[in-house]
Amino acid sequence: MTLLSRRELLRTGAAGIGLAAIGTLQLLAQDDEPALRGAFADQLVRTPRQTEGPFYPDHLPLDTDNDLIIVNDSITPAIGVVTHLSGRVLDARGNPVRNALVEIWQVDSNGVYLHSGSNNHGQRDKNFQGFGRFLTASSGEYYFRTIKPVAYPGRTPHIHFALKAKGMEKFTTQCYSKGEPRNKRDFVLNGIRDPKARAAVIIDFTPVKSSSIGEFAAKFDIVLGITPSA
Repeated sequence: MTLLSRRELLRTGAAGIGLAAIGTLQLLAQDDEPALRGAFADQLVRTPRQTEGPFYPDHLPLDTDNDLIIVNDSITPAIGVVTHLSGRVLDARGNPVRNALVEIWQVDSNGVYLHSGSNNHGQRDKNFQGFGRFLTASSGEYYFRTIKPVAYPGRTPHIHFALKAKGMEKFTTQCYSKGEPRNKRDFVLNGIRDPKARAAVIIDFTPVKSSSIGEFAAKFDIVLGITPSA
């Protein structure tokens, strides 16, 4: 596996083999924009707010960029299935939200959070960043290179999200993997009573056909119930 340098990764917004897949996702997002801003905006399903949970990092790492696979300039990648996670942040009318700070955090391949109170903390993969940030531009798009989520004891595999933007309260939610059997028993996911809202946070993790190392790609658009201040 050939790893790009940290500077190259942040400049391109994608890593190695996954570049073509992310480019396709971005083109699809651009093609969808007119419809979202028009008559179909009223049909957008607002992303349900979900609990932040107890394991938002209690000590943020020095490295908080959008590549969770490589910590600082290490040459040793995290263990796990490399996943290119992208999407857009949209307001209640379907317009992209600019300058929204998107944060994600999740367990490593051993099911351990970047938190001192996490289960089996001593087994944490030190090469997994566990937390990342991305600031959206005018398109409202975000991108992370991370690992395919795995389960934490008592939970189905998921990724936590927090959004911060001018004029709005911090918004937290989670996304889940479509087809995961444990989804049916997850108390947080099934706390969303509206079937459409629940379905909106369950996303496809799709193999990247051009990848020789088994990478995945996933897209999660976040539709806010408000329009943040400019």
